[in-house]
Amino acid sequence: MHVSLIITTYNRPDALLLVLRSIESQNTLPDEVVIADDGSGDDTKITIHTFQTTSNLNILHSWQEDKGFRAAKSRNKAIAKSNSDYIILIDGDMILHPEFIQDHINNAEPGYFIQGTRVLLTENETSNALKDMSIHFSFFSKGIRNRKNTIHSNFLSRLLLKKKNYLRGIKTCNMAFFKQDCININGFNNDFEGWGREDSEFVVRLLNNGVNRKNLRFNAIQFHLWHNENTRASLKQNDTIFQNAVDKNSKWSTNGIDRYL
Repeated sequence: MHVSLIITTYNRPDALLLVLRSIESQNTLPDEVVIADDGSGDDTKITIHTFQTTSNLNILHSWQEDKGFRAAKSRNKAIAKSNSDYIILIDGDMILHPEFIQDHINNAEPGYFIQGTRVLLTENETSNALKDMSIHFSFFSKGIRNRKNTIHSNFLSRLLLKKKNYLRGIKTCNMAFFKQDCININGFNNDFEGWGREDSEFVVRLLNNGVNRKNLRFNAIQFHLWHNENTRASLKQNDTIFQNAVDKNSKWSTNGIDRYL
């Protein structure tokens, strides 16, 4: 199975560099890394280019003009550029456990998408990590808010694996699915602009199209670098788009990934 890792980013090259280093340290490398860049400036472009010249990772840079938060469209463009049959989504501030990619591969299953969890780092620990260029964290590390999520255990993961369709806790910072399942619902809805609900609406259409949820714990661990919360100014209008998909039992977005394929 060929795997594409999609990373969303916007004007945070120091965090992105740590993420890329954690990918390079994976026990199983993805076949390619596609950076879904939502309009970052030259600092991010330079960081990516510099890393490309020294790394063995196969890195593609998918960039779009900065017109505000347009993560749905940015992800669609990156997924359209990908060349693999399996997609793993993360954010550009998620440092990955060395088994992250292999865990996702081990848990991939036709008819399912995977929803993973994250470990939250404090503001102080994030500052230290960026200063020291540290990508190594564990249960015993300082500055961790939800410590149980640091535990990597295949036994516990199998024991507590949950296959149940619900929308609580949907996050594209740690999600995986077969590319064809994404194309079958026309990807993310480009109508979403501003933070919020584009990931949940995407999952609504996956579920309506027969792709079920597989909730993963104690595998596919990632460490979330602290940042200020995004503005919720667009949440009301995005809630309306989301609710419309729920009410209409939507399986397809009329403004989706097909325009980039």
